[in-house]
Amino acid sequence: MSNPSDAFECRWQPSRWLLRLYLSVLALALPAPWLADIPLWLQLLLSLACLMHAAWVLPRHLLLTAPRAITGLRRDAFGWHLYSAEAGWQAVQLHPDSLALPLAVVLRYRLPGQRFSRGVCIARDALAPEQHRRLRLRLKFSRRRWAEPGASAPE
Repeated sequence: MSNPSDAFECRWQPSRWLLRLYLSVLALALPAPWLADIPLWLQLLLSLACLMHAAWVLPRHLLLTAPRAITGLRRDAFGWHLYSAEAGWQAVQLHPDSLALPLAVVLRYRLPGQRFSRGVCIARDALAPEQHRRLRLRLKFSRRRWAEPGASAPE
């Protein structure tokens, strides 16, 4: 585990648990503007915003059908890489605010040359239990897990 040359790779599938959670929250959010004492135009605008958010999030983060959807993580001697069908394997820098919990792993990362960080949530039902455990351990105990991509590893 402490050897930086140890390779690790995992690929996940859509999580039914995350999908159910998101759709439950959406089902609560959609009627909320209609229960509030606000003008009709604002009710329509807020409902439309909820539906547009769902149209954006569902294929990219929950169903993983969009070409830009992140579906894999790899650690090798060159650092951490995320996989999408559109871009293939891309080097990333993981952030210290990433979480490795038993229910879900939340990866916060930044692509080289980009200013803002992004995130991906990997629920425990998206991977085999052993793979999810190995991913959590790798994230908790990996050396140089927050290093910039392409930074040379210490000898």
